[in-house]
Amino acid sequence: METPGYDLTGLVIGSEGTFALVTEITVRLLRLPEDVRTLLAIYDSLEDATDSVVDITARGIIPAACEMLDGWTLRAVEAYVHAGFPLDSAAVLLIEVEGVRQAAEAQAAEISEVCLRHHAREVRRARDARERALLWKGRKEAFGAVGRVSPSYYVLDGVIPRTKLTPTLLRIEEIAKRYAFVIGNIFHAGDGNLHPLILFDHRDPDQFQRARAAGADIMQLCVEMGGTLTGEHGVGMEKNELMPLMFNETDLDLMRKVRAAFNPVGRLNPGKVLPLGKGCGETRLRPFPLSASGKA
Repeated sequence: METPGYDLTGLVIGSEGTFALVTEITVRLLRLPEDVRTLLAIYDSLEDATDSVVDITARGIIPAACEMLDGWTLRAVEAYVHAGFPLDSAAVLLIEVEGVRQAAEAQAAEISEVCLRHHAREVRRARDARERALLWKGRKEAFGAVGRVSPSYYVLDGVIPRTKLTPTLLRIEEIAKRYAFVIGNIFHAGDGNLHPLILFDHRDPDQFQRARAAGADIMQLCVEMGGTLTGEHGVGMEKNELMPLMFNETDLDLMRKVRAAFNPVGRLNPGKVLPLGKGCGETRLRPFPLSASGKA
């Protein structure tokens, strides 16, 4: 329920700890849904998988979850978890709907039809709670699976419009080739929240710098596609110097003034969210070097 007046809850949450210390949170418990249907759609083409997501959204279907793993990532996961992901596929969509039994079944049937229309070679349904849990274990332990095959990996967090999923993933492939890295893609396809995984060896200074530069290019790509620098994990000091990609100096100055109203001395989580810039009295941080395109 919305309340009149300023949304101070949203403001404090979005401040990433720069406004206040939260000492108490009130939550509302929801009833478990009557029924849950879990689907695994299997594709021979990354584009067909992303096109399915766009079509599902366009039909007004809002799944409880819609996750995507590309071919490289699902093979790494399958070697670790044995969730049942087909090793020869280019991508899978893990989709879940919930609600009253009749509605959940109707949505599951329509989603299956959409996926098959977009050339899914198969749409599997979890037969029981055990199979459902195994599929979700594959998704939830994906980062651990990647850690088995690479000394380090850099997880990104950006958002794009769902309609731009296909061109964005193709551009990420180009960035991977330009920097000579493997970049796996696993993300919340239903809301366009990307989590590219850049595989590198942190013990090699050149790889470390190239990984950060590739990350900067991907973040800039998200903004160019009409998205944002973060969907879940915030800006912090990893991406604060990239904020000018989205906001002009007037916008940033207003944000500084709002922060000063809550945190005038700057003791709360200093150096986060906003670019440090000139005259701030702090050393300017540059978490991202110049990328191959010459942009910070």
